[in-house]
Amino acid sequence: MKDFLTVAVFNLPTEIAVLKSILENEGIQYFFENETIVSIDPFASIAYGGIKLKVHRNDVEVVRGILDNLDSHLRVVD
Repeated sequence: MKDFLTVAVFNLPTEIAVLKSILENEGIQYFFENETIVSIDPFASIAYGGIKLKVHRNDVEVVRGILDNLDSHLRVVD
């Protein structure tokens, strides 16, 4: 996982639902760090620094483009 970089940070699991589907349809490898703990305890989001979208360094620009297209619908924290 050393080649995976944080591209965005979200506060709530509901904010990443659509994004997961898009990334899977595009065949992009990803994972959301802290997703489980924030799903269990939403107040932990601040303590853990949010839900971090991690993608392979080769996919960073593609994912940033996807996030730009979704920016009007998703509130990207970082």
